[in-house]
Amino acid sequence: MVKRNFWDWLAYAALASIVVWLILKMVGIINTPVLLEYYPYFAACYFFGWQVSRLNHVSYEVDGLKKFKDETIKKIHGIELNCVRKHGK
Repeated sequence: MVKRNFWDWLAYAALASIVVWLILKMVGIINTPVLLEYYPYFAACYFFGWQVSRLNHVSYEVDGLKKFKDETIKKIHGIELNCVRKHGK
């Protein structure tokens, strides 16, 4: 299970508030001034920025896994060479 931090929950809250705002706006319950109508756009910008940040974080993790894979392959190859030298083919 993935551990969620504060920023993850904040992004989900922003997304949920956009959905609730859109539903209430379509029904006609919300009649807000122009300044407050920009809130969903700010929330959407935050949410998409959060997604880009998470994607960037995942790319760093993938790079780390690639380095680990390469190092592991080198170690295994070194072990095979040692076995061949000691025991012959």
